[in-house]
Amino acid sequence: MAPTLPDGVAWPADGILDPAKVGRTSRNLSLYIHVPFCTVRCGYCDFNTYTVGFGPGASPESYHQSVFREIDLAAAVLAPYQHQPVQSIFVGGGTPTLLASKHLGQIVEYAAQRFELADNCEITTEANPDSVDQKALETLAAAGFTRISFGMQSAVPHVLRTLDRTHDPKRINRVVKWAKQAGLATSLDLIYGTPGESLADWEVSLTAALAAETSHISTYALVIEEGTKMWKDVQRGKLPLPDPDDEAAKYELADTLLTKAGFAWYEISNWARLVPGEQAGTTALQHASVHNLAYWRDDDWWGIGPGAHSHLGNLRWWNRKHPRAWAQALTGNGVDGFDGSHKGGGLASPAQAGEELLPADRALERFLLQIRTADGLAVSEVDPQLRGRIPALIGQDLLSMEGNPNQGEAVITLTLAGRLLADYVTRELTV
Repeated sequence: MAPTLPDGVAWPADGILDPAKVGRTSRNLSLYIHVPFCTVRCGYCDFNTYTVGFGPGASPESYHQSVFREIDLAAAVLAPYQHQPVQSIFVGGGTPTLLASKHLGQIVEYAAQRFELADNCEITTEANPDSVDQKALETLAAAGFTRISFGMQSAVPHVLRTLDRTHDPKRINRVVKWAKQAGLATSLDLIYGTPGESLADWEVSLTAALAAETSHISTYALVIEEGTKMWKDVQRGKLPLPDPDDEAAKYELADTLLTKAGFAWYEISNWARLVPGEQAGTTALQHASVHNLAYWRDDDWWGIGPGAHSHLGNLRWWNRKHPRAWAQALTGNGVDGFDGSHKGGGLASPAQAGEELLPADRALERFLLQIRTADGLAVSEVDPQLRGRIPALIGQDLLSMEGNPNQGEAVITLTLAGRLLADYVTRELTV
């Protein structure tokens, strides 16, 4: 079951935003494109995904036409805000590579026509290891993609079965090799804490990911969301809930092995391979994900697709969740225009609702995002009435601090133990 969207407030039918409500924007801009299709819905997944299509503009065969329409809308709405050239495009899902490689390429080409892309624009797609072959990866690279993120999750067959993942773990080495030969940077996503996964199993997965010689690895603790198939299995007693102590031990093992292998953490769940001259403990790493950093640095982004969220200055909004409703809204709730004539007519927004954030909300968001990164957070960003708690957190080995707080130059950073207790540290410094 896909997550329920917030209620929010009504959003303009044409998507045009009030500059007074937008307020100060980031100069940086990224695009996120959601592809909601999957061949199998994994038991732990609560993303907005579907295993079938829903007709014109909302099926894998014609989905790109609806994406073109929302790119048109985004270009028109964002034009007055004078962003820098787009720094990243991320195609996520779902399984984006269920779309034809040529259609993914056409989406990138169309985005480049409607927006100015930075010379070094990072263009990423997610993929399941069994959803691409060597030819598809070569086509993606030729179309302008620069990076691919594979959903590896585990290298242990019984763990993959529990997660409802369908790929052969031996395929990871092949797809990473093919991607690198095509000129694509590669990333692997791993999940730890799956019921039945031992610490030894997790070490097997980490070792396999490192053996693939990728340049970026993400590790995420399994969260069993209410309403998912896995949640129902927990309620029936078929599966246990993940053990927080077990997940902590697995995170510590990941940090040890990845650091030893020449990776550096730059956000709690993300590690990038260091290149000569780089130093650990910073987000300024060659192999860090530019798109991920756009979120953590509070940049602006436009989310394209059903259920996708967008952020511009003080405003947030989210699209209609169902693919058919999203696609039809882009035509002004009509049903024509999916023959390639996507540029006709006025603006029609697929937004369901949105919200305007107050200054206090924005300040809290910046804190929550920045404290998760290896760059840390300036002490000046902490409420003066709460700064007195920082020495105690340092004494508990949850924070480290560099610089002189009396001169307003100090920066606090989560230690390894602090990363494991990031929610606690955040509460201490915000409540």
